[in-house]
Amino acid sequence: MKFLVISDIHGSPVYLEKVLNIFESNNYDKLILLGDELYHGPRNPIPEGYNPKKVIEMLNQYKEKIIAVRGNCDSEVDQMMLNFPIMSDYHLIIWNNKKIFITHGHIYNKDNPLPLEKGDILLYGHFHIPMIIEENNHFFLNPGSITLPKQNSPHCYGIFENNSIIIRDTKKNIILKKDF
Repeated sequence: MKFLVISDIHGSPVYLEKVLNIFESNNYDKLILLGDELYHGPRNPIPEGYNPKKVIEMLNQYKEKIIAVRGNCDSEVDQMMLNFPIMSDYHLIIWNNKKIFITHGHIYNKDNPLPLEKGDILLYGHFHIPMIIEENNHFFLNPGSITLPKQNSPHCYGIFENNSIIIRDTKKNIILKKDF
C-alpha cells in the first residue's frame, strides 16, 4: 500500500489542492490526515486562501480513502461537517510489517511517545517541522505542514511507498528519506 500523509491543513484549500493533485496523479491508496484540518488556531496566522468550507468539500470527496486523527484545533463541529472520523487521538495501521501509530503530536510525540516496540513508527504533525528520526530502534516521522511550515521549512507532505518513507515539498523535491 502507498500512503500520502499530510498535517496541519488549517483551512487552506490552496495547499490542499496541490497535495490532492499529487495524491491523484500517483494513485495513492490512502490519504492520512494528522489533524488540524479546518481551523487555523489562535496562535497561527490566517493561512493563504483560508476557506474551511472549501476544505470540507475537497476532503469529503476522498472520505473512502482517508485515515484521520484529531488535532488540537479540531472540534466536534468539525466532525459534524466531515464525512470521515477525526475525533480519535491516535490510530494504528500496519505497513510493510511495521506498526505505524498515527497521532497529531500535541499529546503523543517523540518526547512523549505511545508505548512502542522495536521498529515501530510514530507518525505525527503539530510542530509544522519535517523530520525523520531513528532513536532506540523506533522511528519518529513528522511530515511538516502543507500550509503553515515553521523554522524556514517548505510546505511539505510525507509518503510511505515501497520500503521508503519520504518527505517532499509541494514542488516534489525530496526533503528527507528513510529506507527500510
